[in-house]
Amino acid sequence: MESKSKKLQDKLKTLPRSPGVYFHKSKSGEIIYIGKAALLKNRVRQYFQSTRDMDIKTRALVEEIDDTDWVETESEIDALFLESEMVKRYLPRFNILLRDDKSQTFIRIDMKSQWPTVSFTRNPIDDNAEYFGPYYNGFAIKKALRYLRKVFPYYTTPPKDNGRPDLDAHIGLSPRPGTSQAEYKATLKRLIRYMEGGRSAILRELEKEMHQAAKMHDFETAARVRNNINDLRSLQHKIMFGDREFLDISKDKALTNLATLLGLSNIPVRIEGYDISHMGGTNVVASMVVFTNGVSDRANYRKFKTRIEQNDDYYNMQETLQRRLSEKNLKAWGKPDLILIDGGKGQLDAALKAVEAYHLNIPTISIAKREEEIIVHRTRSNIGTDTLIESMNNPTDDIAVTISGEYYIINLHVGQFNASSHSKNLRAATSHSKYTDVTKLFQRIRDESHRFAVSYHTVLKRAKQTANVLEEIPGVGPATRRKLIRTFGSMRGVLLAEESAVIQAIGKKKAKLILPIIKPRV
Repeated sequence: MESKSKKLQDKLKTLPRSPGVYFHKSKSGEIIYIGKAALLKNRVRQYFQSTRDMDIKTRALVEEIDDTDWVETESEIDALFLESEMVKRYLPRFNILLRDDKSQTFIRIDMKSQWPTVSFTRNPIDDNAEYFGPYYNGFAIKKALRYLRKVFPYYTTPPKDNGRPDLDAHIGLSPRPGTSQAEYKATLKRLIRYMEGGRSAILRELEKEMHQAAKMHDFETAARVRNNINDLRSLQHKIMFGDREFLDISKDKALTNLATLLGLSNIPVRIEGYDISHMGGTNVVASMVVFTNGVSDRANYRKFKTRIEQNDDYYNMQETLQRRLSEKNLKAWGKPDLILIDGGKGQLDAALKAVEAYHLNIPTISIAKREEEIIVHRTRSNIGTDTLIESMNNPTDDIAVTISGEYYIINLHVGQFNASSHSKNLRAATSHSKYTDVTKLFQRIRDESHRFAVSYHTVLKRAKQTANVLEEIPGVGPATRRKLIRTFGSMRGVLLAEESAVIQAIGKKKAKLILPIIKPRV
């Protein structure tokens, strides 16, 4: 401890006795490690006590720590979720050195199944299920789900047809006997909303249901809902489970430097990222991801399917932004402080046309895929250019700005070159410039918008493949096809479904038309 600066020692004396997330930084200001603590005061100070019992990697970390910052949270689970989000964004090099992939846990919910289950995995796959994570403390996540299961009963294994209720159902951890598929999926949707930060809205809904049941003299239902409300309120003191644990904006170096770089009058609280996904102009979709205070805000993500399908990314981007910035959606979703487009000059120009069509002054830029360079229009991007012009006149190792026609091309990783389409080697770079955190924030937003767009495109493509098979069956219309897809998730799900399940989903009359064709052995 004596080797650390007096300034850091004095700062550590102000550590609170509350849960939170801490950020260890090097002399250059780089965030080199992010961790969470039940008691910040105890956990953070442990790093600066005797290093005798530390392993070699942890000793190396401690030797590099020059400053420490932290954010308080209301509970350990708050800290757990904030830690997960910040590690994904900043990719601190000591988090990679001190953890292996086996410690990461994902929550998996297969909402497309007939009777969805909730489970945990270390290796998410593209199986049409929803995944939440990764989280770096599997024990805490599983404990949180045990609490939530009392409020939102769910299955961990699919129930057997006509099977007797098991012990979980009797003690309220699985759906009670007689629960329909629709009721069960509604409960799971509430669980997901809770994980995405919708606790307050769910409480209001439950209170409304309780009063309505009491008004109808259904006192058994009213009592059950009342118990759920009480259990849910008690979680506020034990767990806060969601994506709304945002970093204190005044401590976010990336957002501060971003505002300086682009000459923004205020720190961009709401950043929206956009990407297009399609295959040869079919199943054209667009994603809108939202980052609030630099953290992904999944509850506000939106997806679009273009009205006209064509292999023209410029048109697709312009249509998407025009729909997003309509008066109706601006009122419902709010106005972004910064728009980030995944693409080059053409995609940026298309987005700017949509912004200008509504006479809005929203800062709008793009990030080129290969070299991860930022593209800004010299006059139309609605940003300040003083920092960019100064960088052109006085080149540094932190930033390189060049002019290409009507655009500024901004390189925030001078001297580093990419060898793939999506920045794999830039992520592993060891050099640190003033704008490294800005680069990582842009990468995080771009990757999320790409992931979200591709996942939606994949869903539509699979649905279309399923529909094509079913379209060949005489007497089977669009409504029946949609019902089968919603119920079983995919054509493979239909093929694997029991005959009784298909009959239950669409009725005996339609099932007699479909089953002999898709399940000839039945």
